[in-house]
Amino acid sequence: MPHRADVPGRGAGAAVLPQPDGPRGRDLDAGWLNPAYVALGSNLGDPRAQVERALDALASVRDSRLVLRSSLYRSRPFGPVEQPDFVNATAGLLTSLSPAELLAELQSLETRLGRERPVVRWGPRRIDLDLLVHGSDQRDEPGLMLPHPGIAERAFVLVPLAEIAPDLMVPALGRVRGLLAHVDRSGVERIAP
Repeated sequence: MPHRADVPGRGAGAAVLPQPDGPRGRDLDAGWLNPAYVALGSNLGDPRAQVERALDALASVRDSRLVLRSSLYRSRPFGPVEQPDFVNATAGLLTSLSPAELLAELQSLETRLGRERPVVRWGPRRIDLDLLVHGSDQRDEPGLMLPHPGIAERAFVLVPLAEIAPDLMVPALGRVRGLLAHVDRSGVERIAP
């Protein structure tokens, strides 16, 4: 799976998946593919192995193609709950699934990978898969908000996302590289390519 730097024919920082209003690839079943970005995190069990398994499993999401994955990063926990550090990453997919369908696939994948619900808000978890961006969609529905709430303030999301898609335009918020310039990234450390 290519990392941003490994994408053929791309200059530094140019590995953004096609936006819905720009050039699009054909779907696996002759429909259109939309770019989608997913954040991954774990701090229970063997977090590094959990995130690696989840990255591998994203390649099996129906009607989707995993095309980018970031390095792994260690980050301090977010929120008020005392807990171990997290391992985080991001992934880029091309998908013909709607945002709700993709979210359902991600939640099913979390369950298969051992996540138990409910979890404490901002608490420890075996695996967490968050749909960050789905094309240019903006939604505020029960159970589905796009872009993902808090994306602009979370270095543990923006640092790995900037590695694979620094020029991604997050709907209504701006480019990833610009968002990253405004957060404290001191608690995020790259641990594996």
